[in-house]
Amino acid sequence: MQPERQHQNWRSEAASRLWLSGLIAAMKHAERPEVRRQPVAPEILLELRAQLALTASFRASGISTLRH
Repeated sequence: MQPERQHQNWRSEAASRLWLSGLIAAMKHAERPEVRRQPVAPEILLELRAQLALTASFRASGISTLRH
């Protein structure tokens, strides 16, 4: 494998792990009872809906990156 390609794979893997770690931390924070009792700001809901719509449209594009 070419050195540039190895570096890209490592960077991608590290970024994926970092993103996943952040997601896990956010979920742990959100599951706390004192956090769950608080209302969610409307702007956060709008951003969440926009993100979910983006993800759904990306999946609907027909391009699969899954390997079996």
